Amino acid sequence: MTMSLKNTVVLIAGGSGALGQTVTPRFAQSGARVITADRNPLPEQVAAGNAMKIDVTDEAAVRRLVDDVIRTAGRLDVLINLVGGFAMGRVVDTEMSLWQRMLTMNVTSAFLLSKAVLPHMMERGTGRILHVAAWAAVEPFPGAAAYLVAKSSLLALIRVLALELKGSGVTVNGVLPTTIDTPTNRASMPEANPSFWARPESVAETLHFLASDAAGQISGAAVPVGTGSGAMAAGKP
Repeated sequence: MTMSLKNTVVLIAGGSGALGQTVTPRFAQSGARVITADRNPLPEQVAAGNAMKIDVTDEAAVRRLVDDVIRTAGRLDVLINLVGGFAMGRVVDTEMSLWQRMLTMNVTSAFLLSKAVLPHMMERGTGRILHVAAWAAVEPFPGAAAYLVAKSSLLALIRVLALELKGSGVTVNGVLPTTIDTPTNRASMPEANPSFWARPESVAETLHFLASDAAGQISGAAVPVGTGSGAMAAGKP
């Protein structure tokens, strides 16, 4: 068993975001060939030739993305999905457009990415699919109905996929961070105590372990990252 990812081909959806900017270099440092996919990829990632511009809520675009990765890299070993979105609002105050946006960003994207990589991984008899959900899917708080339902649905998708793929060699796991300690979250919640929050480095290390051979017998797990409880700890990613 090893935690080295040397020569492993890793696709990171959302690799240019706040969390992605920690996760992506962590996998690259481990020797993996990392390809990121974003609606707005970072210029330096584009310049390095390892970033693709894509809307991961578009099924045809996701299929083309996966085909392109397999064609250029020869295979795809690991999918890491960091895509998501957050919005406040109680059920009574939530417009249909916001409800649909939260489901599309947090669940439909995960569904499309998983579906696209599965034929290739199942044919090879090996693969890792990792989705970042949120601790709030387990311990909800009032005032963010659409977001919480979407993240809970993502957790259900992870568990269903793990059941469907049992014995295939493909594993599916989730990481459930509390509020992630980013400059944006600190600015938007100045009264909160960030010592309870999930450090991006901790999320990256958890994903790295789950992508490695050492986690080959783990599937269907929902791994919490961060400490504490309540709305301020279980809040937005």
